[in-house]
Amino acid sequence: MWEDNVRRVVPYVPGEQPRVKNLIKLNTNENPYPPSPLVYKAMREFDCYDLKKYPDPNVGELVKALSETYNVPEDQIFVGVGSDDVLATAFLTFFNSDKPILFPDITYSFYDVWGELYGIPYEQIPVKEDFSIDINDYLKVNGGIVIANPNAPTGLYEDLSNIEELLKKNTDSVVIIDEAYIDFGGRSALPLIEKYDNLLVVRTYSKSRSMAGIRIGYAFGSKKLIKYMLDVKFSVNSYTMNMPSIKAGVASLKDPDYFKETTEKIISTREWTKKELKKRGFSFPDSMTNFIFARHESLERDYIFNKLREENILVRAFNGERIKEYLRISIGTDEEMKRVMEVLDKIV
Repeated sequence: MWEDNVRRVVPYVPGEQPRVKNLIKLNTNENPYPPSPLVYKAMREFDCYDLKKYPDPNVGELVKALSETYNVPEDQIFVGVGSDDVLATAFLTFFNSDKPILFPDITYSFYDVWGELYGIPYEQIPVKEDFSIDINDYLKVNGGIVIANPNAPTGLYEDLSNIEELLKKNTDSVVIIDEAYIDFGGRSALPLIEKYDNLLVVRTYSKSRSMAGIRIGYAFGSKKLIKYMLDVKFSVNSYTMNMPSIKAGVASLKDPDYFKETTEKIISTREWTKKELKKRGFSFPDSMTNFIFARHESLERDYIFNKLREENILVRAFNGERIKEYLRISIGTDEEMKRVMEVLDKIV
């Protein structure tokens, strides 16, 4: 009878993480380059004797480094275990209304999972035929708004002027802008936190900083917004960020040149990949991320997916009527993407 009281949800399904040698892994938008050498140095110098102590619950060292890097006061920064932790905390904190929160029908597929888990009413707003967002669709009564910008899995970026228009006309609920991919293109909404106290801008170390395995996410918002999130965080778990992660996170921020170099490499490879995919009969939205969401004009998606897999190249395929013909292809190194094109030549 105990099963009658189980909270039953359909969980988020993360990308496959196979342990296969010589695999070109382009299915989870990981960075193909290693973290900054300063991260390696920080890990080598970390004193494991300190692990017998609890970490700083306020994550002060990392918050201070983020404050200096982004020129945002420390009391306007929230840190969590990956941006998923930050977003989940934000959902739990701010979406406490009987009005539905709004987010696109094609976007990060964790949003509806949190809605179901926390009992938050939500409405998935259909994107347009070209996968772009119509801001006018969000100008109605709501309990909150979540926009991934650039969006995943489509890769499309919404102009910052449209984001501000949304904020101007939505002052009664919290607006979350999920900027997991902003370092690969577009203008950040970060400057707008000084004008709109209901704006939360969420970022991650997992993509542009090559640290998906260390799990660091962070958010910027008004002092009041961040305080509410911290109250909820400390009501669940005071010690969410471990000591090695804090040290690694600080070290990464101390190497802006390496950060710029690797992101520019990915952007350059992405633009080259766009041209090469078009030559081979693919079409796709204009990506501003570290992936391309592509469909072939004549070949079935699953056929291409399986043929790539046979050659040890792993990409991502999603369910859903509107995106069943698309593959999401993360951007690897130049050498990896050239190999992808060689295989696609044989397939196509």
